[in-house]
Amino acid sequence: MVKQITANQVLDCKGLACPMPIVRTKKAMDALKPGEVIEMQATDKGSLADIQGWAINTGHHYIGTLYEGEILKHFIRKASTDEEKEDHPYARTIDNQSVIGMLEAKAKLLILDVREPVEFAFIHIPGAVSIPLGDLDSRMNELVPDEEIYVICRTGKRSNYACRLLSEKGYRVTNVIPGMSQWNGPTEQTGQYPI
Repeated sequence: MVKQITANQVLDCKGLACPMPIVRTKKAMDALKPGEVIEMQATDKGSLADIQGWAINTGHHYIGTLYEGEILKHFIRKASTDEEKEDHPYARTIDNQSVIGMLEAKAKLLILDVREPVEFAFIHIPGAVSIPLGDLDSRMNELVPDEEIYVICRTGKRSNYACRLLSEKGYRVTNVIPGMSQWNGPTEQTGQYPI
């Protein structure tokens, strides 16, 4: 006999893209008691890295994700007051236009794109390095710690989490906001997933 996993609350975020699943999850978590579990249902593949990063940065416990066809069911346990951390923005930021200006001036920039491989394949900044947020912990050794790294995602949320993670490990990082959703600088499309 197989037991079905149950949660204290089910949150429907299907069809929503970053940052909306996190925004809705954050609001729903406020209504839960410490130790209670929420099941957030999403169709955005990037929501996996988003929810993991958000949980790490807020002290909530990411339990795991179940896949049912195209639906991802993320399970998160609400932190107790002594486990909870304030989810605050990373301090070092730069706007899209400033980065575009540096690219136009032919400055050598290390741009780290932490979106999912499919997002990167469809559109990205030429020369950007692709390391999805969910892989960053195991692949950060591919980056040079003393080189300034400009981190970008779709809206600035995933890149915020990536900057905090990299900064804690001694990397020099700056969050590019608002990110690719409003990028009007040079782009390219490979149509292939990065390795």
